[in-house]
Amino acid sequence: QVQLVESGGGLVQAGGSLRLSCVVSGRTVSSYVMGWFRQSPGKEREFVAACNWSGSYVRYLDSVTGRFTISRDNAKNMNNLEMNNLKPEDTAIYYCAASIRASYSSTNPSLYDYWGQGTQVTVSS
Repeated sequence: QVQLVESGGGLVQAGGSLRLSCVVSGRTVSSYVMGWFRQSPGKEREFVAACNWSGSYVRYLDSVTGRFTISRDNAKNMNNLEMNNLKPEDTAIYYCAASIRASYSSTNPSLYDYWGQGTQVTVSS
């Protein structure tokens, strides 16, 4: 059974930073695209960032470009999302996801095969 477990969420003031981590168990995901999505109340799940198997190719939501950085450690079967200069509009539940089908540039959540349970990020103004 594949499990993705996120950690690192919390409450932070605007301008602050958080680092989200996603550890995968039950399957080696070194060949998978790894991504992060977020969802806030009343809104659809939104693509945030993704990287290819090596981490050398990445894509970001326009509004987080320059502030967020996705990285991965295949030896540890995990990836991270470093979030800097956080804004109140970044408040959401953040989900880690893995896909064998998607390209790193795909923003469609339906292409992702495995999902974590989510971690809450709250940015106060």
